[in-house]
Amino acid sequence: MTNRLFIDSNIWVYALSGQSEEREQKARAFISNVIIDSHPVISYQVVNETMRVLKKLGKSETELRKFIDNLFDTCEVVGFTKESALLASELRETMSVSYWDSQIVASAYLANCSMLVSEDMHDGSLIRGSLTIKNIFNV
Repeated sequence: MTNRLFIDSNIWVYALSGQSEEREQKARAFISNVIIDSHPVISYQVVNETMRVLKKLGKSETELRKFIDNLFDTCEVVGFTKESALLASELRETMSVSYWDSQIVASAYLANCSMLVSEDMHDGSLIRGSLTIKNIFNV
């Protein structure tokens, strides 16, 4: 694994929603630093989840299109494959995580990321010896 970072949808939602000032600031600062240093990884699931939540929070379609454009410009977007579905199923058994969280973990692992940034899973967890879960709000 390399120093590639996968950023979960909850981090993007905090950065883009304006719902929690403290978390928004932390998420934006983290994302800004990551984008300066690297090209973060996300999945189509992250794009879809982020846009669904932002729409629920009242963002306009014009705003959503701008966010989508920015995500695709600043991130590597990975897809859903048979391999990711099978790994997600295995992870649900071994990690006892939800269907959607297992898809995120599988995508991050298969994209050769060393870190998955999310608030949804246990901070510091090590997946298959090479993918670490990091909760940037856990300070």
